[in-house]
Amino acid sequence: MNEVPLYAADGGVQPALPAAHPAQLLGGLSPRDFMRTHWQKKPLLIRRALSTDEMRSLHFPLSPERVLALAHRPDVESRLIAQSRGRWSFNHGPFDERPLPSRKTRNWSVLVQGVNLVEPAVEALMQRFRFIPDARLDDVMISFATDGGGVGPHFDSYDVFLLQAHGKRRWRISAQDDLTLVPDLPLKILANFQPEEEFVLEPGDMLYLPPHYAHDGVAEGDCMTYSIGFRSPSYRELAGHFLGFLSQTLEDDPNFEGRYADPDQKPTDRPGELPAAMVKALAQKLNALRWTPELVGEFLGAYLTEPKDHVEFVTQPRLALARFAARARKEGIILDARTQALYDSQRFWINGDTFEPPGTLLAWLAALADARGASAASVDAAADLPDLMDTLHAWYEEGWLRLAGPARR
Repeated sequence: MNEVPLYAADGGVQPALPAAHPAQLLGGLSPRDFMRTHWQKKPLLIRRALSTDEMRSLHFPLSPERVLALAHRPDVESRLIAQSRGRWSFNHGPFDERPLPSRKTRNWSVLVQGVNLVEPAVEALMQRFRFIPDARLDDVMISFATDGGGVGPHFDSYDVFLLQAHGKRRWRISAQDDLTLVPDLPLKILANFQPEEEFVLEPGDMLYLPPHYAHDGVAEGDCMTYSIGFRSPSYRELAGHFLGFLSQTLEDDPNFEGRYADPDQKPTDRPGELPAAMVKALAQKLNALRWTPELVGEFLGAYLTEPKDHVEFVTQPRLALARFAARARKEGIILDARTQALYDSQRFWINGDTFEPPGTLLAWLAALADARGASAASVDAAADLPDLMDTLHAWYEEGWLRLAGPARR
């Protein structure tokens, strides 16, 4: 892991150390051992991944009532999945006008996406999984299910930690290669699920599954499960968006100046035929397209930090620059849970914007991204860095960060 300088309380620079990760979370494995032996390779069942004390400190879990209330909010993605007499139904939220089924009714589930963006306690839980790069970490989904509820046997295209929060859920899993889906269903349900292992998870237990590992979870009584999911964009998705990004760079590319010309064009008696010379000319121009790892990195940092369409930032109370700077130096700052930030050796990305700050400022911003905030001492020590306060103030006004104080959700 590359070390990034942090500003110490005395104004000096100290090396950043990776945050401690209790081995209990990973069943006694260190993050290094887990990544080597299980990540993207094989499942791991962890009993009591969270101790009673940790549950208490993380305010874990949210109450079922609170989770169901989130499904009524228009700024939160939610889905209702139900099964009746062998038939599946699927509906998108919010469920403010359409009531959810009674909790006495069996066989239904509500899935609430991105709960870490609106619940500080869930965001704090997600921080426990940041031994995996932020570029891969997605969000926390919470599913509430009544007895018999589930989403059917399926597979995910990404890694997932399934943390039992309330009640019991029976998981059946399989490494099967047959991932054929049942046709004409609103859900992606496996047609030939053949379970190989079975576990019942109770509160605090956790199951890790790598991508494409078949699984089926069924509630035994009311239950609630936290799913810590990871981004795994397809290469087609990345390539398509990269080509769109590349098109924006062509204005400054001298190879693409001017227009198509054909001074040697001969008269034709087949006017509907596409001229081969035109095809050849464009092919030659396109062959001149080149991209470097640096250009790919520029795209990837901006793309991965771009907020999702439904994300809305909460405006903070207006403060003049001088007042903001004074308070930041006394209170410190915290990145909003919706803010996504990445960096490399030359650039810093935040919510889709790219910055190329000088080295000392970049180091400070990198530490900000790693810690998701900066202490008052750290802000005060760095306050004279050129452009720092102007930049932080602009991000504050956008709602991308806040002063260290009560969160406004």
